[in-house]
Amino acid sequence: MQTRIPKERIGAVIGRNGMMKERIEKATKTMLSIDSTTGEVSIENVEDTDDPSGAWVATNIIKAIGRGFNPWKAIRLLDEDMYLEIIDLAVFVGNSQKAMQRIRGRVIGKNGKTRTIIEQSTGTYLSIYGKTISIIGYIEELKVAKAAISMLLSGVAHSPVYTYLQNQKHRLKRSQLDDWKPL
Repeated sequence: MQTRIPKERIGAVIGRNGMMKERIEKATKTMLSIDSTTGEVSIENVEDTDDPSGAWVATNIIKAIGRGFNPWKAIRLLDEDMYLEIIDLAVFVGNSQKAMQRIRGRVIGKNGKTRTIIEQSTGTYLSIYGKTISIIGYIEELKVAKAAISMLLSGVAHSPVYTYLQNQKHRLKRSQLDDWKPL
């Protein structure tokens, strides 16, 4: 498998003394080859592994780091129930830099308030980087975060989005309690 990341994020994939690259390789049973001039990353399963999903997981971790996530948040994608969603902002505003900056600002909010509210209400992680907004989280929480972000990108005022998040936060908590079973 291959993926490409921004050159300025290569150092984050490699980590200090190659520690992050080594951790990804060990956890996913893959070998990573990184071309620092192009940002091209090749991911291959280690020959003695019988689990072909390792390359897919490693690709998602590398994509997440490439989309601006702290590597220690991206590594959470090792949990098979965690997912990465990448929203392309060009779909909403084309390639207008001014419009791109405006909608990124709507999702970030003043002093990061909106981003923090989305993350805390849903238990997800957000990264606003370049022309994308990326989310890491469990599927139900990720859906709620994506819906809130879509509302903001579509021009809905912040107040109704916060109300939606508050209602969904209570629903998510109830469903987690319903899933809990005593030993």
